[in-house]
Amino acid sequence: MFKNETKIKNIALAMFVAIGLFSCGKKEENDAKNYENVKVEGKQVAELTAPPFVPKPVGNRAATKLVVHMEIKEQEGEMVDGVKYTYWTFGGSVPGSFIRTRVGDEVEFHLKNHPDNKMPHNIDLHAVTGPGGGATSSLVAPGHEKVFNFKTLNPGLYVYHCATAPVGMHIANGMYGLILVEPEGGLPPVDKEYYIMQGDFYTKGNYGEQGSQPFDMNKAIKEQADYVVFNGKVGAVTGEKSLTAKVGETVRIYMGNGGPNLVSSFHVIGEIFDKVHIEGGDMINKNVQTTLVPAGGSAIVEFKVDVPGTFILVDHSIFRAFNKGALGMLKVEGAENKKIHSGTIQEGIYLPEGGTIQNMPKVNGVAKSAAPKTLAEQIKSGKTLYGRTCFACHQSEGQGVPNAFPPLAKSDYLNANIDRAINAVLHGLSGEVTVNGKKYNNVMTSQNLTDDEIADVLTYVYNSWGNNKTVVTPAKVKALRAKPVVKTKDIHE
Repeated sequence: MFKNETKIKNIALAMFVAIGLFSCGKKEENDAKNYENVKVEGKQVAELTAPPFVPKPVGNRAATKLVVHMEIKEQEGEMVDGVKYTYWTFGGSVPGSFIRTRVGDEVEFHLKNHPDNKMPHNIDLHAVTGPGGGATSSLVAPGHEKVFNFKTLNPGLYVYHCATAPVGMHIANGMYGLILVEPEGGLPPVDKEYYIMQGDFYTKGNYGEQGSQPFDMNKAIKEQADYVVFNGKVGAVTGEKSLTAKVGETVRIYMGNGGPNLVSSFHVIGEIFDKVHIEGGDMINKNVQTTLVPAGGSAIVEFKVDVPGTFILVDHSIFRAFNKGALGMLKVEGAENKKIHSGTIQEGIYLPEGGTIQNMPKVNGVAKSAAPKTLAEQIKSGKTLYGRTCFACHQSEGQGVPNAFPPLAKSDYLNANIDRAINAVLHGLSGEVTVNGKKYNNVMTSQNLTDDEIADVLTYVYNSWGNNKTVVTPAKVKALRAKPVVKTKDIHE
């Protein structure tokens, strides 16, 4: 009897496993549904948008014949203040226009190369199943148009880019973008959607070197990027161009990486990604701090914003963020929630290494001599330097960080004593100071800047945000540099 029961149990177990395997097989079959034979209904022209915006969601519409009109433009833009660069673009923006489709769509793609362009181009869409992702069908000379069709077979977020030789050069000049293929029924709705794409750029001059800067193939081959940026330029997603949201809203970011060389470690300071569509596909990871986005890859991140403030988007290969431009902002408005974030509740002094002021590493060699600048040139140069050296602590409009770094805007501390301001940049500053009636106790390291650079950045600060419009000269900085360091007192002492 026991043998029969055992036999029956084994048969039942085998049947259960078989049914399970069959069910898994059916699921795999459903997951890999063949959209080749899905019939399309009607025809419509695709809505295309420039970053950081995306077209309206597909929703629950049926598959359709979707007509995409994309124009290639070679045009001069500004990489950072005073630095011109000739971008090669899809649709006139870097990254190129965002394309939104759904699985089963039949896409009729019109690629036009503007008559004023100098180069032939094509397009390789990673969402395309076919030779070159469409590149072999789309090579187009200036003043011409190519048309090709493809069927969207796989849902996901995909990169597209130019694949004309030398491929790396075309991508490095800004020829990349994203195409979203939504699943049947569309993606779940959220409150805000944005389009961000990282790219690395290689110029003959170093970061911030003024004037028109051509592409440098040697640096590109060595992967020595001068700029690593979001949406084509330094500051493209900061200040008035920041992303926005309200407390309680869910934000979805379609994040891509055009490369051509560097991998992105995408992170939002002060937030945790509730969901990450890994590499833009079906698999979802939850509660993620930083997600890896490969060159030529993507990710979809979602998070609910619970408290107000400015949240900083970065490539967490962190020198790229604060020294090469891979930095953006999300400004959130709404009521505070002290249960989630209290703010500072106690302040004290902690100097385990003593009061010694740290120093930036010094660079050997003599600085290049330069012709005297006009006030406008000083302010322009100083703004660029501020973005590289002061922005993180003192913020975009000189507002500082409460209880940590003092404001530079309308600063009585700066406006009362120019020599003290110069010495703070030259030699650093520590100990308690009072600025605009509030006490601060932190350490500012000395900055490894030339006399001209210190003069420019301080002139920019003094001529911004309600300060007293002082003009600082390189000669003044040089004279103070030559003097012994003297501890200065706070104006309120």
